Amino acid sequence: MPNASPSPPQPPELAAGGSPEEMGHGLSCSRSVSELEFFMAVRAGDLAMVEDSLRMDPDILYQTTIYGRLSALHITAANGRLEVLSMILSRSIHPDLLNRKKQTPLMLAAMHGKIACVQKLLEAGANILMFDSLIGRTCLHYAAYYGHSDCLQAILSAAHYSSVADSWGFARFVNVRDGNGMTPLHLAARQGQPDCVHILLDNGALVNAQTGGYRWAGSTPLHLAASGGCLGCVRELLAWGADRLQKDSSGRIPYVIALKRKYVACAALLNPSSAEPLVWPKPLKFINELNPDTKVLLETALMEANLLREKKILKGTMFSLSSPLHSEGKLDNDADSEGSDNDLCSICFEQACTIEVQDCGHQMCAHCTLALCCHKKPGTSTLFSSAPVCPFCRSDIARLAVAKTRTPEEFDRDNSSKLRRPKRSRHFCEGSSSFKGLSPPVSSFGKLMGHKLAANSDSLDKH
Repeated sequence: MPNASPSPPQPPELAAGGSPEEMGHGLSCSRSVSELEFFMAVRAGDLAMVEDSLRMDPDILYQTTIYGRLSALHITAANGRLEVLSMILSRSIHPDLLNRKKQTPLMLAAMHGKIACVQKLLEAGANILMFDSLIGRTCLHYAAYYGHSDCLQAILSAAHYSSVADSWGFARFVNVRDGNGMTPLHLAARQGQPDCVHILLDNGALVNAQTGGYRWAGSTPLHLAASGGCLGCVRELLAWGADRLQKDSSGRIPYVIALKRKYVACAALLNPSSAEPLVWPKPLKFINELNPDTKVLLETALMEANLLREKKILKGTMFSLSSPLHSEGKLDNDADSEGSDNDLCSICFEQACTIEVQDCGHQMCAHCTLALCCHKKPGTSTLFSSAPVCPFCRSDIARLAVAKTRTPEEFDRDNSSKLRRPKRSRHFCEGSSSFKGLSPPVSSFGKLMGHKLAANSDSLDKH
């Protein structure tokens, strides 16, 4: 039987759930009653009692617990007490106060998944490039490690407009390493956080970065995902070009690690002899500049194609394929293509045209567009030498957009004009080599085009 994936990590209860004595290491014996009541009110989010305590003693706001040196701001951030946190920040308290481990309130809020507090601290100017003294981690590391994708996205969004973008650069921040040589992507993959893996990859995390620490020396995120048996993380990493043949410092590839730990499904996908997945074509400039709607269509097509590949690979194993990640409903986007007002794709003749090549205006379905862009998949040392060309007019593809829905009159007019030129379509399908050698299911496009065009031609001859 395959091993079960490890349960998600839980943040320490130092500030969030412990008793006042645990928070202050004997707080009731070494603090005054007023300070004890103040910290208890802060943890509980009792705004009225906190304000009463501050009226009696304004300096109490600058006190910390003895053992952890947690300020009131740390405690409110870790417990998600937004009203109290906002009130404290309004009193000109610095948002980057440090506890004994040199952790900021932002780190604790990200650690415990308190998105409202994360956003408030970021608005107050909290520094996202602070490192703690425990393992040298930032708030980005903690959000990725504990799987709080909303906090992770908020921090990454703030990094675009903070001083980090000017001093460090956004790409360097996304790939910042902790004291063990791990990037946030390493931590998310190791802890089985596929949503965080997806967000980090989408923001420029290096998919084949190797760790520099002693324990996981030379490991890529794919090695760590394999060691944890997280199929979702393996899917994401492979779809973004993770190298299945990359070796760690011990000379092991991810497949060997998954096999040793008896993660059957992960080992099947990581087997170098199994079919390669389609890879998100990030090196193409226009892919990085896609609008959200177009990107969703192409990401869905990528997921569908790779899930079909997975089903074939996993067929016969003891593992049953789980539901796709991110959006179970997205897989049905093209199910009602027959009722769409858009024309059928002239390449596969199965899906409705949902993507338009701007400038030339030719349209394709998302699956064929993705297949065209993924024809030359990037490896560890090679990138795209040139942008793909439109299969209809052979002009360079510089931008993609969602195809406009046509009126019934336009649809009927275009259909009637296409019936007059079947030979041209057949010539394109037989002569074009843009879709040869692609992974399933898009590798069958050529066969589909040949059979269906022949059938269309025969029906026209009879008439």
